[in-house]
Amino acid sequence: MTDPHSELVHPFKALYIHIPFCRSKCIYCDFDSASTASSSVARSVDPYVTSLVRRIRSFGEAGLLSGIQTVYVGGGTPSILGDTLVDLVRLVLVYCKPTEFTCEANPDSFDLDFARALSQAGVTRISFGVQSLNDDELKAVGRIHTAEIALNAIRCAIQFGLIVSADLMCGLPKQSLASWRDSLARIISSGVEHVSVYPLTVEDGTPLSRLVSLGRVLLPDEDFQAMCMSEARDALKRAGFMPYEVASYARAGHVCRHNIAYWTGVPYLGIGRSAAGMFSACDASGLSPYFSGLSDREQMASGRIRYVQLDDSAHRFDYEVVSDREAASEDLMLGCRLTSGIPAPRLDELSKRISLPEVARSCDRACALGLARWVDSRGAEISNVDSTSLISSSCSLFQPTELGWLEGNVLFELFWDLAEPSDKID
Repeated sequence: MTDPHSELVHPFKALYIHIPFCRSKCIYCDFDSASTASSSVARSVDPYVTSLVRRIRSFGEAGLLSGIQTVYVGGGTPSILGDTLVDLVRLVLVYCKPTEFTCEANPDSFDLDFARALSQAGVTRISFGVQSLNDDELKAVGRIHTAEIALNAIRCAIQFGLIVSADLMCGLPKQSLASWRDSLARIISSGVEHVSVYPLTVEDGTPLSRLVSLGRVLLPDEDFQAMCMSEARDALKRAGFMPYEVASYARAGHVCRHNIAYWTGVPYLGIGRSAAGMFSACDASGLSPYFSGLSDREQMASGRIRYVQLDDSAHRFDYEVVSDREAASEDLMLGCRLTSGIPAPRLDELSKRISLPEVARSCDRACALGLARWVDSRGAEISNVDSTSLISSSCSLFQPTELGWLEGNVLFELFWDLAEPSDKID
């Protein structure tokens, strides 16, 4: 009898594992996570990990993890698991040999012994949710670490050779431009290799949302946030961190390859409650034993299947069929997040799934608005742009500009709109 999985050759290139537990939930967070301060939540941790282990082994023993190139364990707060997280890392590495293995951590649950254990197990990167290095700002959003605890956690990770990424947020309550500059300066001098910068957003249903509605906290000032984002870009670039994505900066050789996988259409496997994943529709039939509820429609589709795991035990999933055209427009949009841009051969490939005139029109429009530019193989800007001919070339690059970074939503929409066919070709 033929093994239905034998024809699946490396269906996934990236692996995400979700840990939906925190010691304390921040007032702005709308992620799927719960505080272990609740006894019922604390009791659910071990059964949840057992279900993760079962699923990892299921994919691994079938050989479906052998093509994994990057692994990211996020949450929640994965570091809250302690030695159990170390065991999970070791289990994953039985089945694959990724070039990058990242674990998210909160500074309050990270010390020298933990850094040593994760490094020895095979983790290569730690991503800390620092958010600020001002204690008043940290308290205002419910973070339970202090600036000094965060800096000490960074030192511990660096001591054992782990690449460190730090998240910072702008527009926090009590934040000023001076305190933002101070957080930037201190995080730069801490020795981290990667920084992600995000504006605070008020999500419906969060404690922050309720405080805003009661007038106890002001909505983040968008002009202030834009100023902070520009300050961050300037300060980080001066310090040798190059922007490689809308919100991400890295020293040479230290970009997050896992995140780049998301932005370049790489198939990825999400394991855990609320974890998302995506795979080629042509693999759907072979993967159906691992994804309950995959209908005949999904198994017969072309394009991609996007899914979200809805429960702890991987019995329920939400599926979305993404057509070839929709996938191509999505890849174009996400490619515009990367400051390196989209190579002409990649644009040519994606144009075949939409249409060359439509893609060229969007590229021309982006250039006319100053949101993007064409550059040659030496990085010099090309004047007298004709996107139709440049897409067909092999040595040019379509690249977002500084304005395109600041007004990303306008740029992204030009390509997301290509998901639907248009008969208006100018």
